[in-house]
Amino acid sequence: MAIASNLVLPLSSDSVSYHDNQPRIPLILSSRSHYVSLLHNKRPSSLALRCSNNGDNVSSEKDTPIELKFSAYPTFMDINKIKEILPHRFPFLLVDRVIEFTPGVSAVAIKNVTINDSFFPGHFPHRPIMPGVLIIEAMAQVGGIVMLPEVGESQDKFSVGGIDKVKFLKPVVAGDTLVMRMTILNFQKRFGLAKMEGKAYVGGSLVCEGEFTIVSSDSSP
Repeated sequence: MAIASNLVLPLSSDSVSYHDNQPRIPLILSSRSHYVSLLHNKRPSSLALRCSNNGDNVSSEKDTPIELKFSAYPTFMDINKIKEILPHRFPFLLVDRVIEFTPGVSAVAIKNVTINDSFFPGHFPHRPIMPGVLIIEAMAQVGGIVMLPEVGESQDKFSVGGIDKVKFLKPVVAGDTLVMRMTILNFQKRFGLAKMEGKAYVGGSLVCEGEFTIVSSDSSP
Protein backbone atom coordinates (compact mmCIF):
# COMPACT_ATOMS: atom_id res chain seq x y z
CA MET A 1 0.00 0.00 0.00
CA ALA A 2 1.54 3.31 -1.07
CA ILE A 3 1.71 6.03 1.60
CA ALA A 4 2.23 9.64 0.57
CA SER A 5 5.01 11.59 2.24
CA ASN A 6 4.06 13.55 5.39
CA LEU A 7 0.57 11.99 5.53
CA VAL A 8 -1.36 12.90 8.70
CA LEU A 9 -3.90 10.36 9.97
CA PRO A 10 -6.23 11.37 12.84
CA LEU A 11 -6.86 8.57 15.31
CA SER A 12 -9.52 8.48 18.00
CA SER A 13 -8.63 7.65 21.58
CA ASP A 14 -10.63 4.41 21.28
CA SER A 15 -8.05 3.00 18.92
CA VAL A 16 -5.20 3.57 21.36
CA SER A 17 -4.42 1.48 24.42
CA TYR A 18 -2.43 3.00 27.27
CA HIS A 19 -0.03 1.38 29.71
CA ASP A 20 1.98 3.58 32.03
CA ASN A 21 0.71 6.57 30.04
CA GLN A 22 2.49 5.32 26.88
CA PRO A 23 0.39 5.00 23.71
CA ARG A 24 0.64 1.77 21.74
CA ILE A 25 -0.63 1.75 18.17
CA PRO A 26 -0.84 -1.39 16.05
CA LEU A 27 0.29 -0.19 12.61
CA ILE A 28 0.71 -2.15 9.36
CA LEU A 29 1.59 0.04 6.37
CA SER A 30 3.78 -1.83 3.89
CA SER A 31 7.20 -3.43 3.57
CA ARG A 32 8.74 -0.01 2.84
CA SER A 33 10.61 2.06 5.37
CA HIS A 34 8.60 4.73 7.23
CA TYR A 35 9.24 7.20 9.99
CA VAL A 36 6.42 7.64 12.47
CA SER A 37 5.97 10.42 15.02
CA LEU A 38 3.13 10.92 17.49
CA LEU A 39 1.95 14.39 18.41
CA HIS A 40 -0.13 14.33 21.62
CA ASN A 41 -0.87 15.99 24.93
CA LYS A 42 -0.68 14.29 28.29
CA ARG A 43 -4.07 12.53 27.91
CA PRO A 44 -5.16 13.28 24.36
CA SER A 45 -8.59 12.59 22.98
CA SER A 46 -7.04 12.34 19.54
CA LEU A 47 -3.64 11.74 18.02
CA ALA A 48 -2.03 12.78 14.77
CA LEU A 49 0.01 10.11 13.06
CA ARG A 50 2.61 11.58 10.71
CA CYS A 51 4.27 9.26 8.22
CA SER A 52 7.01 9.94 5.72
CA ASN A 53 7.92 7.42 3.08
CA ASN A 54 11.49 7.25 1.84
CA GLY A 55 10.83 4.40 -0.56
CA ASP A 56 8.84 6.25 -3.22
CA ASN A 57 11.68 6.05 -5.75
CA VAL A 58 12.87 2.56 -4.83
CA SER A 59 10.43 0.62 -6.98
CA SER A 60 11.30 2.51 -10.16
CA GLU A 61 15.02 1.89 -9.55
CA LYS A 62 14.44 -1.79 -8.90
CA ASP A 63 12.42 -2.12 -12.08
CA THR A 64 15.31 -0.84 -14.24
CA PRO A 65 17.62 -3.64 -15.48
CA ILE A 66 21.17 -3.24 -14.23
CA GLU A 67 22.56 -3.00 -17.77
CA LEU A 68 20.48 0.15 -18.29
CA LYS A 69 21.27 1.89 -15.00
CA PHE A 70 24.80 3.07 -15.81
CA SER A 71 25.75 5.25 -18.75
CA ALA A 72 29.08 4.88 -20.57
CA TYR A 73 31.95 7.31 -20.18
CA PRO A 74 31.83 10.13 -22.75
CA THR A 75 34.36 10.13 -25.60
CA PHE A 76 36.47 13.20 -26.21
CA MET A 77 39.17 11.23 -28.05
CA ASP A 78 38.81 7.66 -29.25
CA ILE A 79 41.68 5.22 -29.65
CA ASN A 80 42.36 6.31 -33.24
CA LYS A 81 42.86 9.92 -32.19
CA ILE A 82 45.02 8.82 -29.26
CA LYS A 83 47.27 6.86 -31.67
CA GLU A 84 47.74 10.03 -33.69
CA ILE A 85 49.14 11.74 -30.58
CA LEU A 86 51.02 9.01 -28.69
CA PRO A 87 53.80 6.96 -30.30
CA HIS A 88 53.07 3.90 -28.11
CA ARG A 89 51.66 0.70 -29.56
CA PHE A 90 50.69 -2.73 -28.26
CA PRO A 91 51.46 -3.86 -25.65
CA PHE A 92 52.44 -0.48 -24.20
CA LEU A 93 49.63 1.79 -25.34
CA LEU A 94 47.80 2.03 -22.02
CA VAL A 95 45.17 4.69 -22.74
CA ASP A 96 41.89 3.57 -24.34
CA ARG A 97 39.81 6.75 -24.30
CA VAL A 98 40.06 10.40 -23.30
CA ILE A 99 36.85 11.53 -21.60
CA GLU A 100 37.80 15.11 -20.73
CA PHE A 101 40.47 17.37 -22.18
CA THR A 102 41.66 20.93 -21.66
CA PRO A 103 44.81 21.47 -23.79
CA GLY A 104 47.78 22.49 -21.71
CA VAL A 105 45.78 22.20 -18.47
CA SER A 106 44.40 18.71 -17.76
CA ALA A 107 43.02 15.50 -19.18
CA VAL A 108 40.99 12.58 -17.86
CA ALA A 109 41.36 9.22 -19.60
CA ILE A 110 40.51 5.58 -18.99
CA LYS A 111 42.32 2.27 -19.30
CA ASN A 112 40.10 -0.81 -19.43
CA VAL A 113 42.00 -3.47 -17.52
CA THR A 114 41.22 -6.91 -18.95
CA ILE A 115 42.50 -10.41 -18.34
CA ASN A 116 43.84 -10.34 -21.94
CA ASP A 117 46.42 -7.69 -21.06
CA SER A 118 49.87 -9.04 -21.79
CA PHE A 119 51.25 -8.60 -18.26
CA PHE A 120 48.68 -10.77 -16.45
CA PRO A 121 50.10 -14.21 -17.31
CA GLY A 122 53.15 -13.37 -15.21
CA HIS A 123 51.68 -10.84 -12.72
CA PHE A 124 50.29 -13.00 -11.24
CA PRO A 125 48.99 -16.31 -12.66
CA HIS A 126 46.58 -16.86 -9.75
CA ARG A 127 45.94 -13.23 -8.80
CA PRO A 128 45.84 -10.83 -11.79
CA ILE A 129 47.09 -7.46 -10.50
CA MET A 130 48.12 -4.61 -12.76
CA PRO A 131 51.78 -3.77 -12.01
CA GLY A 132 52.25 -0.44 -10.27
CA VAL A 133 54.89 0.64 -12.77
CA LEU A 134 52.36 0.22 -15.58
CA ILE A 135 49.80 2.32 -13.70
CA ILE A 136 52.48 5.02 -13.56
CA GLU A 137 53.22 4.52 -17.27
CA ALA A 138 49.53 4.85 -18.15
CA MET A 139 49.26 8.06 -16.13
CA ALA A 140 52.39 9.45 -17.80
CA GLN A 141 50.85 8.75 -21.21
CA VAL A 142 47.82 10.80 -20.20
CA GLY A 143 50.26 13.52 -19.13
CA GLY A 144 51.79 13.37 -22.60
CA ILE A 145 48.36 13.98 -24.14
CA VAL A 146 47.97 17.08 -21.96
CA MET A 147 51.42 18.42 -22.81
CA LEU A 148 51.93 17.60 -26.49
CA PRO A 149 49.61 20.25 -27.90
CA GLU A 150 51.86 22.76 -26.14
CA VAL A 151 54.99 21.49 -27.92
CA GLY A 152 53.71 21.00 -31.45
CA GLU A 153 51.49 17.89 -31.20
CA SER A 154 54.35 15.63 -32.33
CA GLN A 155 54.44 11.93 -31.48
CA ASP A 156 58.13 12.00 -30.64
CA LYS A 157 58.59 14.82 -28.18
CA PHE A 158 57.94 13.73 -24.63
CA SER A 159 59.42 11.52 -21.98
CA VAL A 160 59.16 11.12 -18.22
CA GLY A 161 61.78 13.21 -16.44
CA GLY A 162 60.88 12.10 -12.92
CA ILE A 163 58.20 10.92 -10.52
CA ASP A 164 57.75 11.93 -6.89
CA LYS A 165 55.46 11.27 -3.94
CA VAL A 166 53.94 8.18 -5.55
CA LYS A 167 51.47 6.18 -3.46
CA PHE A 168 49.68 2.96 -4.35
CA LEU A 169 46.55 2.75 -2.24
CA LYS A 170 44.61 -0.21 -3.67
CA PRO A 171 45.37 -2.98 -6.18
CA VAL A 172 44.04 -2.69 -9.73
CA VAL A 173 42.80 -6.04 -11.02
CA ALA A 174 41.40 -7.55 -14.21
CA GLY A 175 37.93 -6.18 -14.87
CA ASP A 176 38.61 -2.73 -13.41
CA THR A 177 38.33 0.53 -15.30
CA LEU A 178 41.26 2.77 -14.40
CA VAL A 179 40.27 6.45 -14.56
CA MET A 180 43.27 8.80 -14.63
CA ARG A 181 43.40 12.56 -14.21
CA MET A 182 46.57 14.49 -15.02
CA THR A 183 46.77 18.20 -14.24
CA ILE A 184 49.62 20.59 -15.05
CA LEU A 185 50.90 22.38 -11.95
CA ASN A 186 53.69 24.31 -13.65
CA PHE A 187 54.70 24.54 -17.30
CA GLN A 188 57.96 26.07 -18.53
CA LYS A 189 57.32 26.40 -22.23
CA ARG A 190 60.83 27.62 -22.96
CA PHE A 191 62.32 24.35 -21.70
CA GLY A 192 59.42 22.09 -22.66
CA LEU A 193 59.10 21.06 -19.03
CA ALA A 194 55.86 20.35 -17.18
CA LYS A 195 55.23 19.47 -13.56
CA MET A 196 52.00 17.51 -13.19
CA GLU A 197 49.77 16.08 -10.51
CA GLY A 198 48.36 12.64 -11.27
CA LYS A 199 45.52 10.73 -9.64
CA ALA A 200 44.06 7.37 -10.67
CA TYR A 201 40.72 5.94 -9.55
CA VAL A 202 38.74 2.72 -9.74
CA GLY A 203 35.04 2.95 -8.97
CA GLY A 204 35.51 6.40 -7.46
CA SER A 205 38.21 5.22 -5.04
CA LEU A 206 41.72 6.63 -5.28
CA VAL A 207 44.18 3.85 -6.15
CA CYS A 208 47.33 5.78 -7.08
CA GLU A 209 48.65 9.33 -6.92
CA GLY A 210 51.91 11.13 -7.51
CA GLU A 211 53.73 14.04 -9.12
CA PHE A 212 55.25 13.74 -12.59
CA THR A 213 57.83 15.67 -14.53
CA ILE A 214 57.16 15.42 -18.26
CA VAL A 215 59.82 16.85 -20.56
CA SER A 216 60.15 17.41 -24.26
CA SER A 217 62.70 15.03 -25.77
CA ASP A 218 64.14 17.90 -27.80
CA SER A 219 64.62 20.13 -24.78
CA SER A 220 66.91 20.05 -21.79
CA PRO A 221 65.39 21.29 -18.48
